[in-house]
Amino acid sequence: MFIDIESDNWKETINAVIENTAAGHHGIRVVEVEQNRITLEMTITEKSKQPLGMLHGGVSMLIAETAASLHAGIGVDLSQKVPVGIEINGTHVSSATSGDIKAVATVIRRTNNLIFHQVDIYQKEDERLLTTARVTNYYKKIR
Repeated sequence: MFIDIESDNWKETINAVIENTAAGHHGIRVVEVEQNRITLEMTITEKSKQPLGMLHGGVSMLIAETAASLHAGIGVDLSQKVPVGIEINGTHVSSATSGDIKAVATVIRRTNNLIFHQVDIYQKEDERLLTTARVTNYYKKIR
């Protein structure tokens, strides 16, 4: 499999890949892809909240890892190597209880074996930063 962001149906292809995954079950969707950046969006629902009614920090990490890992696979021959997450850390700087969030993952550095992303998650309505995360993916060769 090879996802080409220059094709006409790249968005449908990527969203189909995540449809039956944890990301798909939380309504995470890809809205924009560039060479060094990807943007995902999600609506906060009861399923994505913790018991106090705020967006669950684990869901923030889910969208961060999804953004970085999906982007790491763009333009890669996935029959030869696949990106696997090996490190994630994040800081929650604000909370949200409703509305839409967007995650913007930007490449920090790319090598032959690793790709590093900075992922910032915002409340879409007012652009307030909710979480900032760093994600590292390793390109694992397929045998």
